Amino acid sequence: MRKTTRLLAAAGLSVLMSLPAFAQQERVIRFGHLNNADHPVSFGVKRFAELLAAKSGGKMKVQEFPASQLGNEMQQQSALQGGVQQMSAPATTSLAGIVKEFGLVDFPFAVSTFAQADALLDGPLGQALIAKLPEKGLVALGYWDLGFRNVTNSKRPITKPEDLDGLKIRVIPNPVFLETFKAFKANPVPMPFAELYGALEAKAVDGQENPYAVILSNKFFEVQKFVSATNHVYAANIVLVSKKFWDSLTPAEQKMMNDAANEARGYQRQVSRAAAQRAVGDLQAKGLQYNELAPAEQARMRQIAKPVTEKFAASYDPAIVKLYNDELARIRK
Repeated sequence: MRKTTRLLAAAGLSVLMSLPAFAQQERVIRFGHLNNADHPVSFGVKRFAELLAAKSGGKMKVQEFPASQLGNEMQQQSALQGGVQQMSAPATTSLAGIVKEFGLVDFPFAVSTFAQADALLDGPLGQALIAKLPEKGLVALGYWDLGFRNVTNSKRPITKPEDLDGLKIRVIPNPVFLETFKAFKANPVPMPFAELYGALEAKAVDGQENPYAVILSNKFFEVQKFVSATNHVYAANIVLVSKKFWDSLTPAEQKMMNDAANEARGYQRQVSRAAAQRAVGDLQAKGLQYNELAPAEQARMRQIAKPVTEKFAASYDPAIVKLYNDELARIRK
């Protein structure tokens, strides 16, 4: 009996001794993105870091690397797949190269309100796209707000589709963006974001298209004259984790990361949308000439872009395309 008691006590002691060893394991998470430290994506990273630190008792530490410090989106994507970087928050656009159905998120004029955008991405369509990432070495923890994209340029206000004719517009290196701007008879120029300011300054390109907060944060008002509310695409960021890193985590740690990301999402969207509203006034105060498009002209742009979306949809997984169309019908009601 005494021997059994001693054995049980020894076993209990060994369990107790092993607990601190696990509890003390620290994780350092390198979280990179393209945006500056004053941008809403950065605010989202900081809130995620605070939440994760609180949930893990300070054992899971996020180190933020803003402003393309860890490379462009493609370089960071490769680093996540290779396990040398733990997290990033790129535009969903950047994933179309490995899961082409992410191109659906970039279809022009698909959604017209933030509520529609959230319903599309947080619903079955967004989850179906996320489910395709693990086999590519990535895990996604949800979508953040980047905002509606709008055109700036140094030549003229964009009031109708014809105003884009001949303009050299920098676009994300993404087939949907390239084909859409070709349909508007612009000359789309794919280029890494980090090179954009210099290209605008040198007049290598006439303009670019990004959400208002990105335009303001990157001081494009210094090298552009016009900003036009084209609202042609709703852009989202996606919170990515290296699958190699994710698989090294315990289920408890994975839950902490999921919970922190879910809690940070609402905050990030709120901050981002408030910043976009302020940015319009700030850009005008900095000297940019602002204009809106008449609804009839936006409708014309939608019609011009329609053959582009139909062409790409035909090359995607039919089940995902059907889900996308069903979801659009649901959220537009």
